[in-house]
Amino acid sequence: MLALLVCALPLRWYTVISPLPSTMADRHETPIVKSDTTSNVLPTKIDPTSARFEANMRFLADLMSQVRNEGEKICEGGGAKAVESQHNKGRKTARERIDLLVDAGSFFELGLFAAHGMYEEWGGAPAAGVITGLARIETRLVMIIANDATVKAGAFFPMTSKKVIRAQNIAIENRIPTIYLVDSAGVFLPLQEDVFPDTDDFGRVFRNNAVMSAMGIPQIAAIMGMCVAGGGYLPVMCDHVLMTDGSGLFLAGPALVQAAIGQKVSAEELGGAAMHSAISGTVDFREPNDEACLTRIRSIIEKWGYRRQSPWERRKPVDPLLPAEEMYGIYDSSPARPYDMKEILARVLDGSRFDEYKAEYGKTLVCGYGRIGGFAVGIVANQKLHAQATDHAGHKRVEFGGVIYTESAEKAARFIMDCNQNLIPLIFFHDVNGFMVGRDAEWSGIIKAGAKMVNAVSNSVVPKITVIVGGSFGAGHYAMCGKAYDPRFIFAWPTARYAVMSGDAAAGTLVEIKIQQLQRSGKTLSDDERNELLESTKRTYDEQTDPRYGAARLWIDKIIDPVETREAIAQALEAAALNPDVAEFKVGVLQT
Repeated sequence: MLALLVCALPLRWYTVISPLPSTMADRHETPIVKSDTTSNVLPTKIDPTSARFEANMRFLADLMSQVRNEGEKICEGGGAKAVESQHNKGRKTARERIDLLVDAGSFFELGLFAAHGMYEEWGGAPAAGVITGLARIETRLVMIIANDATVKAGAFFPMTSKKVIRAQNIAIENRIPTIYLVDSAGVFLPLQEDVFPDTDDFGRVFRNNAVMSAMGIPQIAAIMGMCVAGGGYLPVMCDHVLMTDGSGLFLAGPALVQAAIGQKVSAEELGGAAMHSAISGTVDFREPNDEACLTRIRSIIEKWGYRRQSPWERRKPVDPLLPAEEMYGIYDSSPARPYDMKEILARVLDGSRFDEYKAEYGKTLVCGYGRIGGFAVGIVANQKLHAQATDHAGHKRVEFGGVIYTESAEKAARFIMDCNQNLIPLIFFHDVNGFMVGRDAEWSGIIKAGAKMVNAVSNSVVPKITVIVGGSFGAGHYAMCGKAYDPRFIFAWPTARYAVMSGDAAAGTLVEIKIQQLQRSGKTLSDDERNELLESTKRTYDEQTDPRYGAARLWIDKIIDPVETREAIAQALEAAALNPDVAEFKVGVLQT
């Protein structure tokens, strides 16, 4: 069976999500409807004292600890000496600036693992040298994009551009006001050919500035250090430009000016805050230091008005009936011990309530309606339990958990269309091996059914949010709204795996091909050599399916602690609620 990977995780100490301010809640929420019915409350059969539950708890806790420790190391940026250098210039670090700017505890970081394990020949680029994430400022939800000057003076590596563009694209799709804290030396010249020219490179950032402005998405840029060369366009294309004393804004620095035209001029005279404030008129607000600049940003934002109300239905949030921590013991990565995805949903959904759609049909996909953080949502989730099914000829069969069959694909396609018809955001939970293969599957029209599901996902106009719990393999990744299908956000547990096929299957296939090549050249491998080749191939493949590998390349937005799944989805839904526009839903030609 086919297979595919993705993942990204949060550090709990800086990903606390602030509640929706009471004034906004009063304005946008409908009082929750009381009901005595418990018919849609998800049942649970979990035994927290079982050996299996405890073993799963230990496995996932250890994995979470490992990823969290790596994340804390990334947060150190360029290290203690680089931080000291920044302080000696009278400037705060990017993370210190964010802490001062945003409402306490509201920063929800995205892309922490960007460039993880990359650019080692240049000393690495922690977090790609730029910090991005959602936060609240004066209760207003915003996107933060802050250059980290402790990492190569905030220079743009290839992944830096891609990370900034991803943050801008999230802001564009969800109409999120965006704040840029600029402190960058510009393009990292040794890698300029991978930073400069393409559609997902440096220049796209400024194009997005212009597009966002035309769309009415507020943008504020604060120059709090260097802003040179082409990077100088970013702040000037925003609605408001702030600049601190001691910072520099110029297309060419003093050395380049002297080399190019022979003119000797100081950095302050060429492009200091005083000059841009009083002579060029480029700067709207000149501030003496970081603290004053950040205070000014907060003052500007608290005077913003409100745009049209979101069309997404929301009521007062209700906590799940079951503790989120139990998800550690429920999830099981072993194919021999399938788990019930509904047990996960029972610890994510408001009140643990779920109206399951076509519960007795296509059982390897769970579809249904619920609420998360008060928002009405449609759930499409891979079921890992094996199921008994009866085909059209009356024959009994066992359907394997995590596999998409013809019936489950058709059910999901119809459900997704229903959610679009009724303006219900969609949440996808991945733990998928792929589509079923073989004669019976082909005869049942599995390709045709899969095409329906892919069509519905592709043309969906309601917000889509993807959570990769376990495997996300092959065409199953596509049908479940992978990165190529424009989910507003992609989150992943540290258990996520993202590849064309699983490590075992891929290694077996690649080794057989290698053995056949060797045999054609007259060489035969011994059993030990064969096993060594198999293990080496599997090890390499498994490294590439690790969620941190995918997060480094921005295939996902955030690796999350499983217990934070509900909060992460609620945060994403609040962001999506800022965009009131919904396109007309059309699916084109569907295979029947």
